[in-house]
Amino acid sequence: MFRLKSKFIFLSIAVLVFTAVTSFAAKPPKVITIGTLYASSGSFATSSTSQYRGLKFWVSQVNKEGGVFVKAFNKKIPVKLVAYDDQGQTGTAGMLYNQLITRDRVNMLVADFGSVLTSVAVPLAKVHKVLLFDPTGTAAKFFTPDNQFVVLCSLPTSGQWPYALADFLIQKKIPRIAIIYSSNDFNQSQAVTLHDRLVKAGINPVYYQAVPTSTSNYSVLLHGIEATKPDAVIEFGFVPNDIAFLEGLQSSGLKFKMVFTIFPGQQLQLIQKNVGPKALYYTYTYPTPPLLKYNDVNFGPTLDSFEQAYKETGKKVDFLVVAGYNTGLIIEKTLDAAKSFDQLEFRKALAGFSGKVKTLDGEFKIDASGAQVGEMLPVAQFVPQGADGLDMHIVYPANLKTGNEIYPAP
Repeated sequence: MFRLKSKFIFLSIAVLVFTAVTSFAAKPPKVITIGTLYASSGSFATSSTSQYRGLKFWVSQVNKEGGVFVKAFNKKIPVKLVAYDDQGQTGTAGMLYNQLITRDRVNMLVADFGSVLTSVAVPLAKVHKVLLFDPTGTAAKFFTPDNQFVVLCSLPTSGQWPYALADFLIQKKIPRIAIIYSSNDFNQSQAVTLHDRLVKAGINPVYYQAVPTSTSNYSVLLHGIEATKPDAVIEFGFVPNDIAFLEGLQSSGLKFKMVFTIFPGQQLQLIQKNVGPKALYYTYTYPTPPLLKYNDVNFGPTLDSFEQAYKETGKKVDFLVVAGYNTGLIIEKTLDAAKSFDQLEFRKALAGFSGKVKTLDGEFKIDASGAQVGEMLPVAQFVPQGADGLDMHIVYPANLKTGNEIYPAP
């Protein structure tokens, strides 16, 4: 009799504890806290602050509507953004990501701009089992089958970026191609992809050279490229590299039949301010929103509507603003779809709507490792417009084409 009574008491206590824990877990928070970093200084500052502004704008917009709808609690909850300045330093960023997770105990974690500042967040998120929403950190090594705590929101992994560019060069039968790239994961992965796809098609680049990411003078390098008599010159770098490369090309007096750089397609206003529109005449790039218009959406505003709404900030829209805002939309959709307020349930929800959501940044689609595979990058060319203006045409692939390429450049 005593044993039976003891078992009954034990089971009763267990039920009460389980009920208490379940009740506590089911209690909705007063606010959804989202932790992120930004860089107010350093070489990533311009890109980082734009991305941060986009995320902040999303927060302000959803809070105007009473917050985000959280399916797990069947109600709207306001959003609070907890943000720290990492000053563009990975050491500082690592400390602050850890602070967001362990001290601030944020509900959602968003990475700073780019692969360098995201690199220290990925292992921390995995160790602490917190899902990292990654707007623009595109290094392929972040995404592995054994890590379910990172998802790339607003760009494909960098090794996929040159797919359309390689196909364009091959289809145009451009035989002599020079590739110069900055020696970091982001740029090197693109150079390797382009090189390998060209070689597979029977095109061996006449110049294939890595340079330090800190390179700020391309004069000697450009003359070395010119000596190989290329039919196309492809430069893979970060924003400062693109600016230095285009400035060097303009001051050298050299002319190439085709020139490609990455970041005019993402931060045209910044690069045009530094090099002037004429330095971009007839050059090629990867176009991204807002240069690439996605108005066929089924979640969030169209790009045109977003640009109109964003005017209230007094700032202009560039791609990094879109990327930050789009990350907010993906968080919003995750909370709307997740059946419970749990990190792995968030990840499960993301996989559930992958391939079914179109936003102002294109199709959101991830693979099993959380890498973005839906937002492919086309090829575009800048052309003169009026006396000192600049226009852009998408020249490849055919389904996105808005104009014919001008090759060779006049």
